[in-house]
Amino acid sequence: MSKNGEVSSNQGPSRPSMPKPDLNLFCSDKRKILHPPLGGPSGDSAAFMPFSQNTAQKPRLPSRTIRDVLPDNTRCRIYPSMQSSGKLQLSATEIYDFTADDLQDLGEIGRGAFGAVNKMVHRKSNRVMAVKRIRSTVDEKEQKQLLMDLEVVMKSNECPYIVQFYGALFKEGDCWICMELMDTSLDKFYKFTCERMQRRIPEIIIAKITLATVKALNYLKEKLKIIHRDVKPSNILLDRRGNIKLCDFGISGKLVDSIARTRDAGCRPYMAPERIDPGRARGYDVRSDVWSLGITLMEVATGSFPYPRWGSVFEQLQQVVQGDPPRLTNKNNAFSSNFVNFVNTCLIKEETQRPKYNRLLEHPFIKGIDQNRVDVAAYVCEVLDAMERNGVSPFTTDQPAQAWID
Repeated sequence: MSKNGEVSSNQGPSRPSMPKPDLNLFCSDKRKILHPPLGGPSGDSAAFMPFSQNTAQKPRLPSRTIRDVLPDNTRCRIYPSMQSSGKLQLSATEIYDFTADDLQDLGEIGRGAFGAVNKMVHRKSNRVMAVKRIRSTVDEKEQKQLLMDLEVVMKSNECPYIVQFYGALFKEGDCWICMELMDTSLDKFYKFTCERMQRRIPEIIIAKITLATVKALNYLKEKLKIIHRDVKPSNILLDRRGNIKLCDFGISGKLVDSIARTRDAGCRPYMAPERIDPGRARGYDVRSDVWSLGITLMEVATGSFPYPRWGSVFEQLQQVVQGDPPRLTNKNNAFSSNFVNFVNTCLIKEETQRPKYNRLLEHPFIKGIDQNRVDVAAYVCEVLDAMERNGVSPFTTDQPAQAWID
């Protein structure tokens, strides 16, 4: 692919590059929070095939426990050496010695490849939290992802847009990681709003979600030199207090000279063209997460994933790498010009023309939005209360990859 966004001759007929959105576009019209009726999403959802450039099975390393692979410096920060008792730090001044017996289990709220996530309450403080119970038998790759997730959250407690880490310990060989409990994921939230309530999420709420997500991603880059690599609605969390936080850093990557190189990390439907192009040799930077953010915002705003269902990874390559990028349109004046411009700017196909976080933070769609006193908490509570009345769980359980295959 050429620098101007055209497809080279060996990939098919050339296409003219799409017009570049104007980053300096301003709109002074004051917008009201509306709940416009929604005809319902098309029913199409993202699908992908497991992708591997080398189908040969590699010999698996012998399984080791999490304790075996924890580096010394990590052990020290997890209080103390990840023993059966530890320190639970709920704030700068609220610190407890605790064991698993100090936690009351309120039930499972999620399950993934590593184990289960349970809602628990710390009896002494009455603090409700999410406890990741990681199996001691997870393999080498899973252990590395666990450690990356743990390293990021432990270093990010000063960032209000990243889920907080409270403490960790071992229980019968399993690793228990105590985290801040949020009330729902954006994935579950928007689907209920669009499909069951037949509404769109108000744009001002989306702006607040966008600002929090960009600030979290910018914190990872500037403070930790890390790229998230898995930005999607299920990794953005909300709670009844109006907090919006980023989570799941297991496949985050270290940036070397602002570049990451691992190609197979992340959820493929949200990956940027430069990350899935098999003919591309060079690495990628944080602008690949900007693309994922654009796909996420378009999905949340419209109620459906912006691409049709893919039957194979080759269809994805053809559409994402060789085709034109998705474009948010202002049909029926559903969105402001600022929001349309922001999303389409994130979805510029040529990554060198796609903005980084510092430019996004200056975009009129989110610049100054933190001064807006819109009651995010009240809106989130309204939707969560509707979920409860309809018997819908606000928590999302991870599904196996096979569930995405056509």
